[in-house]
Amino acid sequence: MSSGPVSQRKTSPATNMMLLLLLLSFTSDGRAQRIFGQKVNGSCLCEVNTTTWSFPVVKYEGVLEQVNSCEGSLNKLQEQVTLSVQRLPQIQALVNNVTTQLQPYQYLHDQGLYTALSLRLLGQELSQLETDIDHLHKKSKSAETRKLSIEVSKLRKDVVRIKTSDTVNMKTVKEKLRYLKNRAESCKSIPKDFRGQNRHCLKGLITKISDPVVTTVNPLGKSYISGSWGKQTQMDSEGEKQSYWVQTLVGSHNWGNTLRVYQNYENFMASANYKDYTFAPSHSDAKTNEGPNAVLYGEALYYHCFRSADICRYDLKGSNVHRVTLPGTGVGFNNKFPYCYYDCRAYSDVDVEADEMGLWALYATVSNHGNLVVSQLLWDSEAQTLNVTRTWETRLFKKAASNAFMVCGVLYATRYVDEYREEVFYAFDTATGKEDNSLALPLEKVAKGVASLSYNPTNRQIYMYNDGYLLAYQAYF
Repeated sequence: MSSGPVSQRKTSPATNMMLLLLLLSFTSDGRAQRIFGQKVNGSCLCEVNTTTWSFPVVKYEGVLEQVNSCEGSLNKLQEQVTLSVQRLPQIQALVNNVTTQLQPYQYLHDQGLYTALSLRLLGQELSQLETDIDHLHKKSKSAETRKLSIEVSKLRKDVVRIKTSDTVNMKTVKEKLRYLKNRAESCKSIPKDFRGQNRHCLKGLITKISDPVVTTVNPLGKSYISGSWGKQTQMDSEGEKQSYWVQTLVGSHNWGNTLRVYQNYENFMASANYKDYTFAPSHSDAKTNEGPNAVLYGEALYYHCFRSADICRYDLKGSNVHRVTLPGTGVGFNNKFPYCYYDCRAYSDVDVEADEMGLWALYATVSNHGNLVVSQLLWDSEAQTLNVTRTWETRLFKKAASNAFMVCGVLYATRYVDEYREEVFYAFDTATGKEDNSLALPLEKVAKGVASLSYNPTNRQIYMYNDGYLLAYQAYF
């Protein structure tokens, strides 16, 4: 028997197992106790020396803490599993959507980044540019054409390297090709007597724009928020030299088929002595004007033809309509590349402008990544055809501009500042192919939206159709 105090207790059969586990525990000195008992009246009676056995309280509390921590971790894990089950359909839908969007580009995995077709098209563009530059150099033999010949030869080597080693980025090559094409266009865009014709153009870019010198309401009412207006723009125009005109879009503010012409400024301000022209039978006719983009040049109205990549010319005297398709792959129309910046102006994809150099079309193409493209237009009175003579590609994303206009062969673009002010922030010179995005010329306005902007070379004024209000500004060089 053990020498310490002895206690006697009876245990029920339900606790026999727990008691057995306790009895199998080690004593504090690391030795197990051997205990003898006897069965008395159906119960096990034994003597236990409690001084040699102490319950591991510290160890028990440690284990209990681990159990509680484990239980907390299991609860968090259960919450994460539940949340994952809820989000799994959303994740699956997102994966399916991305997979669907990437499907058209699966061929890149098998065929590589540059397909034979894209390389062939690039080679064709480069070959055409080489031909143009060679022709220019034979005509002028200037230092600029000589430089162009050298640079296009270097570009040809880069294209060869793309085909053989795929070590040259095609985007870089295309950007260089665009730059050289613009320079080549500029070599043939400056007439010999340019300096004698427009002396103020020699002063460079516009330096200042006045506050509005004319502010009035559209003759049909300020509820007609979209359209274009101005003064006759052709400098040598006979008969209509002093006439003013308004072309209001009356079909959902997007389409128009009528033109109102006033004899002079006084008649325009008094809304008297005007003549209305109808150049299309309805707002959905092929000859209808789409978007706020028209300009009166000589004895004809030039505008964007309904739902097309065409420019229309309506003859005020003969009532004939001629058209020409704008060059470029994926010319934007039908709200594909409108002027935006803050709010998009519906159907402003194609813009027709006039300046000292003649007529221009401003638009964007898919091939130029939605950036502004400038094409010069020319009416051949003998052949009775409207033609595109030259085209330049800029790096200005069209939807990043609220509007644009041409002055002395220079493209100017504006952006929204606030409800009462626009800002001319960008210029592209077709004579040099150079760009300037550091301009900050304010344009005050009386309403938020700008439907159209156009410049007039006869008085160097800029005309704005400002949500039903008609404003004019003086440009200074």
